[in-house]
Amino acid sequence: MSSVEDILPLIELKGITENSRASAGSVLQGVSQSMANTTRTSHLSALDSCRDEGTAFTLKMVAIAAILFAGACGIAIPLVGRKRRFLGTDSNLFVAVKAFAAGVILATGFVHILPDATLSLTDPSLPEVPWHAFPFSGFIAMMAALVTLLIEFVGTQYYERKQEKESKIAQVDSVDVLESGTAPKVFGEEGGGGMPIVGIHAHAAQHRHSHPQDQEACSGNKRVHPHGHSHSLDIYDGNEESVMRHVVVSQVLELGIVSHSVIIGLSLGVSENACTITPLIAALSFHQFFEGFALGGCISQAQFNIVHASIMACFFAITTPLGIAVGTGISTIYDPESPKALIVEGIFDSVSAGILIYMALVDLIAADFLSKRLSCNTRLQVTSYVSLFLGAGLMSLLALWA
Repeated sequence: MSSVEDILPLIELKGITENSRASAGSVLQGVSQSMANTTRTSHLSALDSCRDEGTAFTLKMVAIAAILFAGACGIAIPLVGRKRRFLGTDSNLFVAVKAFAAGVILATGFVHILPDATLSLTDPSLPEVPWHAFPFSGFIAMMAALVTLLIEFVGTQYYERKQEKESKIAQVDSVDVLESGTAPKVFGEEGGGGMPIVGIHAHAAQHRHSHPQDQEACSGNKRVHPHGHSHSLDIYDGNEESVMRHVVVSQVLELGIVSHSVIIGLSLGVSENACTITPLIAALSFHQFFEGFALGGCISQAQFNIVHASIMACFFAITTPLGIAVGTGISTIYDPESPKALIVEGIFDSVSAGILIYMALVDLIAADFLSKRLSCNTRLQVTSYVSLFLGAGLMSLLALWA
């Protein structure tokens, strides 16, 4: 009997303890739910406060003007300044700023576009198979980079064959003129020191030699031929093959930039969140300026005529603003969260990321940083590397806001 009496207090104490634990657990659960509800409510209220169609429309108009101005300035500087000494393609300032722009483009591909493509193609609203079963964003980016390599190869081969045909025609014309005995027009002075205009292309074709880089002098930009005359060269070895390559590079680079600029413009245009649009204006203006500078440098080195260069420059400058305008117009009927929109946006972003990463690494960074110009100039080396890392770092930092 006494043992039962001893056990009863323990049972009562255990029951009280369990009840207290249960009540404490319910209290904690209630507190956590209330905190979650408070956080959700505050988040929704913040979104509601940022959602203002009138303010968003005004900001979109500001974005169109700011991005158009930044892109136009960025691409115009190397085109307008190519005949100026400090902005020409053979100046140290141009090399350093182009390195900064290459870092911006590289960070754009790796930090901004590729992660966005992954998020779009792995969205929970998409079917589990195939979108969640395979890393499509990385695969599409890789294939885009390889296709870009193929396009560059085919394009360069096409321009080389075209140039060879023109050179052969120029040689035949030069021989016909000389055999006819008529004196051709002379480029340069009126005396005997000039070169026949019809023979310029033939002269270039006849004197095309292969020069190993180890035979180049670091101190100068001239190569002396065994037959006694020299050709002036810029930092990119301004021969015909180099010009042909820059023709292809500029066109492929513009394709990559334009494809993701359309997506960026549409995304900003359909947004009604003023808190999202505001930081995008500064980020995209910065982004467009240095992308434009890199593209303008490639166009300048390709030596396009004024009409062709102007068309490419205008096409780049208006793409993002045009995308914003179109996005603003369809914002009431376009659902960026729909499965079709996510798939299209993810594929476009993946392709753009692959093109830009390839172009930044191969055609902008490797082409300049492995050149003889940089290997012979330690100060320019340091400046270019600092500019490259600074551009990549600053563009990556903008991912905090955009």
